[in-house]
Amino acid sequence: MHAVTERKTAEERREEILVAAMEEFAEHGLDGTSTDTIARKAGISQPYLFRLFGTKKELYLESVRRCLRQTLELFQDASAGKKGEDALDAIGQEYMGLLKDRTRLRAQMQAYADCDDDEVREVVRAGYGKLVEHVERVSGAEPERVRDFFAFGMLLNVFASMDLLDQPEPWAKRLIAACLDDK
Repeated sequence: MHAVTERKTAEERREEILVAAMEEFAEHGLDGTSTDTIARKAGISQPYLFRLFGTKKELYLESVRRCLRQTLELFQDASAGKKGEDALDAIGQEYMGLLKDRTRLRAQMQAYADCDDDEVREVVRAGYGKLVEHVERVSGAEPERVRDFFAFGMLLNVFASMDLLDQPEPWAKRLIAACLDDK
């Protein structure tokens, strides 16, 4: 008797590869990640990985696009039907939950760190720009308020990277409280 294996579509395989790639790129960055490791983790051959993505860099860029697109989708879902400060509060609350996903957080931080590469920088700028434009649109806030919203979000990224969100040091508590009071 032969085991029945379910054949996956190229799109399903692409998604599995992107999940594996995000984990590896989050851990090791663009230069430190091996496509062989990603292929093994995704259960495919390295030639198939290259057939789907072309190059390691294209795989990385797609991984970064996916990460930023998913963050935008989170912003959109959180703010659906809301305006002004209600939209900002909803986005902020959802984003706090997202920061608990260490892989996504590290992938995002690696993308910022890899912006010395022109192609990476363009992908990050485009994705981040969509986040800003969405927040501007749903909040209707003044540029200074949008700036503060994103500045606080970046501070939260740094705190999450240091594992300071759940049990912050006293100095971190004071800094977060000052940011929330200044809202």
